[in-house]
Amino acid sequence: MAEKQIAAGIICHDGKVLIGQRKKGKDLEFFWELPGGKLEEGETLEECLKRELIEELDLKIKVGDFFMKTRYEYEFGAFVINAFFATTESFDIPKICEHEQVLWVEPQELTNYHFPPADTPIIEAFLSTLK
Repeated sequence: MAEKQIAAGIICHDGKVLIGQRKKGKDLEFFWELPGGKLEEGETLEECLKRELIEELDLKIKVGDFFMKTRYEYEFGAFVINAFFATTESFDIPKICEHEQVLWVEPQELTNYHFPPADTPIIEAFLSTLK
């Protein structure tokens, strides 16, 4: 089974992190995730992250440093999540089309949300950098 490459953002603004809740009816429905999406042919992971955030949230971001990657195989496919730090200039989210809802949360509040197995190591590693 071919692995799908995913670009995900630890998107920060004014000390808070953006998370999105997966839509009802999708794989992993109602789980929370770091925003991002699948890499398309011919684009870099950074370009993918910027494109996905514009498409899904109409949110312009500045992609920063690569943070880490994880790999996880679900029954519906294998994924490599490539996480990058990113920033945006406002808490304003102009549109929401791929999520039930999105929230800006304090980093230490991330443990209050249920993330999929592929995302959990990224959340844990991010939180360990804050200590």
